[in-house]
Amino acid sequence: MLILKMVLDNGLLNILTVYTPHSGKTEEEKQNFWNELFHLVSCIPQNEMVMLAGDMSGHIISNSVGYNGMHGGYEFGARNADGSGILELADGLNLVICNTLFMKQETKLVTHIAGSVKSTVDYIMVRQGDKVKVRNVKVIPNEECVPKHKLLVMDMQFNTTKRCHQKFEPRVRVWKLKEEQTCEEYKSVVRDKVEEEEWKHLDVNEH
Repeated sequence: MLILKMVLDNGLLNILTVYTPHSGKTEEEKQNFWNELFHLVSCIPQNEMVMLAGDMSGHIISNSVGYNGMHGGYEFGARNADGSGILELADGLNLVICNTLFMKQETKLVTHIAGSVKSTVDYIMVRQGDKVKVRNVKVIPNEECVPKHKLLVMDMQFNTTKRCHQKFEPRVRVWKLKEEQTCEEYKSVVRDKVEEEEWKHLDVNEH
């Protein structure tokens, strides 16, 4: 399990990448992993974003019955016991499985190919409140991130805070005094001001 924190303009994003125990592991090992993951995510403050992604070694059915809100209704394959664990985790942590939110061709749903066996075992989840930021999730068919696993990509859109721009203050163009004509004009203005009688009866502060 790997945890990354990313500071965004409008908050903090916690990225957790996981690799759950596969089918060859004991039920005790699997349950310990899910319990540890559940505890870890539940400790992240609700005002921070969570992105949970990785190989979760389970298949969830395309039907969202019983898991409305967590399951968007689009998926490939049939559910198995490990898939039920994924759905229960999402239910307990109020997460949505982003792979299931978009209707895609089979090639853009299948994340794992071993010989003739195709399945979806890689998932990306976010908190329910951040579902509106998810714009697309798809598999890149011709890209392998690790052997037998296709690259899974998610697009998100974040609303950035508008920054207040400081009012532009024009610089005094002192350099123009290097021009002979400008310099003479300036001298003349200063000379006239000095010769004016109206300020001579004032002290420095009043002037």
